[in-house]
Amino acid sequence: MRCASYCTGLTYDIGAVFNAYKTVSVNAQLFDELVIISIEQGHTLCVFAYGAVVFWGYTASEEKEFLVKLSPYLKSALAQVQEDTFFYEYGPETLIDEEEDRIILQSEDLLLKVSLSYGLSQSAKLSVFEHEIDKTIQNTRHLPAELAEKGKITLSRKKISQHIGKLFSQKNSINLDSYALDTPEFFWKRPRYEPFYQQAVEFLDIQVRLNILNGKLNVIHELYEILSNELKHAHSSFLEWVIIILIMVEVLISILKEFI
Repeated sequence: MRCASYCTGLTYDIGAVFNAYKTVSVNAQLFDELVIISIEQGHTLCVFAYGAVVFWGYTASEEKEFLVKLSPYLKSALAQVQEDTFFYEYGPETLIDEEEDRIILQSEDLLLKVSLSYGLSQSAKLSVFEHEIDKTIQNTRHLPAELAEKGKITLSRKKISQHIGKLFSQKNSINLDSYALDTPEFFWKRPRYEPFYQQAVEFLDIQVRLNILNGKLNVIHELYEILSNELKHAHSSFLEWVIIILIMVEVLISILKEFI
């Protein structure tokens, strides 16, 4: 059976999603940061407040249709949706087969699927951050070579300041957006389900990927700092020349006054 995770945008209004799907024929449950929707046995989806959705037991076309239905409740939709696909089956114990990207569930326990869904959704959210940082790296790749070849860069101080501000914004989103990447509060009251969440986190290398992402951010930040300092130095040199020229003009005027 198919299991798929998506990150489609910045946030979902999960209160509105819950109200829309809370009907007699649909079992909808609202928690602090997600809505669990079960339309029929084996067909479950988890809608997370941080813009991610995890489907269990749906086909690819059904997932796409449901994402369209959820779009009115989505804020800041992504131009490129991040998607990851797995397969699952039932067995004697709950585990993740890393060789075959296969999830094995011990039972149809709904909260068991939710626990794994947290890890799957966080991975999809992290993929969005990774994609954004990769674009930033591509956009800045030419700057060190330009500085080495020409001894200067074409970016203005204002443009570099804007890039640094954007970089800090990305870093804050990754590290301060704790509900999206930290251990969810969901497990504080349900500690027996946390090991299944940790299985998903380890399988998807979330902590390793987060550390790599922060490393890339630090390298880019260092580059912008170097470029900013270079522009400050160039600006200081320009001011020094202006002062020298003004002094020379003043001296020249004084000399001319002596002969007039």
